[in-house]
Amino acid sequence: MKKIALMLAVVLLCGCQSVDLEPESNGKDIAFKVTHNYETRAELKGDGNILTDLWIFDFMGDEMVQQIHQVSTDADFAEPTMTLAYGEHHIYFVASRGTEPVVNNETKTISFSSVRDTFWKDYYINVESTTTSDRYVILDRVVTRLRIVFDDEVPATMATMGVQLSNWYQGINYMTGEPTNAIAKNYTIEVPSSFIGTSGQLMASYYSFSGVTEWTANITITANSATDVIGTVTKENVPFKRNRITELHGNIFGSSGGMTIGVNDTWDTSYNDTW
Repeated sequence: MKKIALMLAVVLLCGCQSVDLEPESNGKDIAFKVTHNYETRAELKGDGNILTDLWIFDFMGDEMVQQIHQVSTDADFAEPTMTLAYGEHHIYFVASRGTEPVVNNETKTISFSSVRDTFWKDYYINVESTTTSDRYVILDRVVTRLRIVFDDEVPATMATMGVQLSNWYQGINYMTGEPTNAIAKNYTIEVPSSFIGTSGQLMASYYSFSGVTEWTANITITANSATDVIGTVTKENVPFKRNRITELHGNIFGSSGGMTIGVNDTWDTSYNDTW
């Protein structure tokens, strides 16, 4: 009888003990610092201008498990902390200062009404319990840039400058980094009065998304008064390529100018031509 009572006491004693077990974690917090090839810290700039938007798309296989959009005024802009599930991830980063972005998750694209400097990265990470929590992500430029310079004197009658491009890429596939949404694009800009009478100072830049393979577009440039076209020039098969400036310059009111070659320290070697 005493033996039975002793065993019962032991059972009751064990039943009264409480053990707190933490639930097993299904993922890990990863702190990203997003930059690009020409910056030394997580400050996102393109050509000296702060990039305004950062998108992060987290995929496991073919499924997007989370999506983040940051703007430059966010306290943790370019330094987000994300909880990633254990396993293999492809995380797609897009940083841009383009205007009026539209994200389409069905086509996996971001399109802009006006393309400006943009950077992208497909970042692979296999998340395990031993995975390093702090990660730097270096983005690469995915746009090309057209730069137009008027060599001859700007007349007092010039009011606007027009640029017509036969094809210009307004969007990017955020999974592949390839350009999308090719359209015929027309630009018109007003000419400030401060450029009247100057030579070689009136210039304008335009951005398009681009792949690494060179492609071409036909370009028509017009100088306009308030009522008429006062100068025009067309250049066919102008080449463009990712991370390269294509510069066109020449005289639109007189004879053609010469050719110059220059190197931009944050872009590949420029392509230069005259009209």
